[in-house]
Amino acid sequence: MQKTTRLNICKAALLSLSLTFSCAQAAQLEIGTATIAELQAAMASGKLTAEQLLTLYLARIDAYDQKGPKLNTIITLKDRALALSEARALDAERKSGNVRSPLHGTVVLAKDVFDTKDMPTSGGFKPMATSKPVYDSFIVDRLRASGVVILGKLNQSDWYGVANQGASTLQGQVLSPYNLKKLTGYSSSGTGASMAAWFSTFGLGSDTGGSITIPSANSNLVGFAMSHGLVSRTGMMWSSPRQENGGPMCRSVYDCAAVLDVIAGYDAADLATEESVGKMPEQSYVSYVNPKGLQGARVGVLSQMVRKGKVHLEGQVLFDKAVKDLRAAGAIVVEPLNLDFDLVQAQFDASAAGFERAVAINKYLAALPKDAPVRTVAEMIQKGGALVKPAIIDAAKNPIPLERHPNLIAAYKAQDMLRSALVKLMDTYQLDSLVLPFRTAIIEDVGQTLPMTSDTRNSLSSYTGLPTIIVPGGFFPSDGMPFGVQFLGRKFTEPTLIKLASGYEASTKHRKAPTLTPALSGEKIDY
Repeated sequence: MQKTTRLNICKAALLSLSLTFSCAQAAQLEIGTATIAELQAAMASGKLTAEQLLTLYLARIDAYDQKGPKLNTIITLKDRALALSEARALDAERKSGNVRSPLHGTVVLAKDVFDTKDMPTSGGFKPMATSKPVYDSFIVDRLRASGVVILGKLNQSDWYGVANQGASTLQGQVLSPYNLKKLTGYSSSGTGASMAAWFSTFGLGSDTGGSITIPSANSNLVGFAMSHGLVSRTGMMWSSPRQENGGPMCRSVYDCAAVLDVIAGYDAADLATEESVGKMPEQSYVSYVNPKGLQGARVGVLSQMVRKGKVHLEGQVLFDKAVKDLRAAGAIVVEPLNLDFDLVQAQFDASAAGFERAVAINKYLAALPKDAPVRTVAEMIQKGGALVKPAIIDAAKNPIPLERHPNLIAAYKAQDMLRSALVKLMDTYQLDSLVLPFRTAIIEDVGQTLPMTSDTRNSLSSYTGLPTIIVPGGFFPSDGMPFGVQFLGRKFTEPTLIKLASGYEASTKHRKAPTLTPALSGEKIDY
């Protein structure tokens, strides 16, 4: 039997969506809580247009990014007239009967590591403010072809320069709409804050050591760090070919699944995606969204990742509640589960980015146009001077070939050991996934940097290539910042994780809008 193509899967999902809502009664949506499916239903009814949706997002950005709480999430915003023209063209296509995909007419903001042919890609690094690629990244190209308006590029932890966490040398500090004094996340900080404040339909983040999961957890979002090899990194700034990952950061599990339907798949320019061949589901990822997805599921509590100490007390209570909620939703919870080695330390031992950084950066820069402001690490150091991260300077000095570098070899072995141990644990207890908090510690203040030895993240996905999905799990009582619960699975079990996460999301409903960026006039629509 001939396999269903990804395009046909998306079209089938869209047809199902249209049939579902053609029979539905009148409904109301709110832009800040509506899923992509609900936005599509409103557009299909004629009560919402892509132009109107874009206008609403632009109003929010105007009200809250450089005004009001001044979240400072945007580095580059597409010319308003051009963006509205693109939205009107998509509306005309819809009216003529051509709907490209279930994302048609939606809007994305991308972390400024994703190449966009019509906007600069700086990584937040001041010397690269005018660096304009010739081509879209693989992910952006797929989204654009699917009828998504690429609205702008987001502020972040500086990819190359010395700055506070969540800040860049080009644009400064990103602030959290939940608490302006608290850190919104690490490198995908702008994606986290902008999606929490619903500046677009969905956002793109990237992850080397937790930079999808950290800002998703800190911003009350659903963030999906997929199996390494499921999504191409072509046209992305990266620090580690072994660890780098790009993916969606959204306000619902459904939206992450809908984006994944478009961006996942084989790319000949990124040979890591060869591993995805034959590993993707026949049906759409959104078909696995299930409000009762936890019933009968077997999940194991990875107790080692619940840290001890005073700063973890609130997080421990929140995670204990999450485990109770899993049981209440019908899951079979296996606990406690532990490995026979220091799992926290193993994360540090498994980091390869420090050794791969210089060669990875050179690979990205070499693909830029000849007139780009920076095209090699040596030129970056020369032009950037004291702005350049010491880690990049150190990596550039390394005289040992990476294929023979003992520390890189050890990091790869540590990654393989960690992955095997986690998969064996799931196999031994016949688990659908492991469940763990992203962090139990109170979130750092802006400008506060914890040494690596005191790091509080649980970033197993980044170092193993295993997929994880973060779901809102409540709020820390002392500062009102969000708490995230993550489901970690075997490679290419994204359908299972979507099912589990959507079940937890539906049974707990922890997603709440930040009070600093309230709804504006016109954001409720009857259809």
